[in-house]
Amino acid sequence: MSVVKSPLSETDLKTVGDALQGALVDLVDLALVAKQVHWNVVGPRFRSVHLQLDEVVDTARLHSDTVAERASALGVNPDGRAATVASGSAIDTVPEGWIKDVDAVQILATSLGAVITRMRERVDATGEPDPVSQDILIGLTADLEKHSWMFQAENA
Repeated sequence: MSVVKSPLSETDLKTVGDALQGALVDLVDLALVAKQVHWNVVGPRFRSVHLQLDEVVDTARLHSDTVAERASALGVNPDGRAATVASGSAIDTVPEGWIKDVDAVQILATSLGAVITRMRERVDATGEPDPVSQDILIGLTADLEKHSWMFQAENA
């Protein structure tokens, strides 16, 4: 039961709600992964990679809040609980221990790639039922693709 009346039909709300929930899960996990790598990165490029990782964390956190609030505005309960994130994320687990800077860059490039692939699917899915949510997903995907480009360029 929702206390918020959605302007979308039930079918459209299901499509858009699933897209927003999936985006939330991936963004929360991306922030956690980037922070874990941030705390454990070592190597000659430590400082630049360390700072670059915080930029990804900031982006993911900002967009996760926007996505969750859009879901709430449509009457969909956002779920960012640890168990939900762990079971639904597209991102592989991060290795335990210190992470060499080259490996840290690769982990983030791979993680961003996985999230971007799913975000683009969500952009496609939300275009017809809710262009407002689609617009949010387009903007966040553009930001993630910029981060992806920068991480890929690090190890080129």
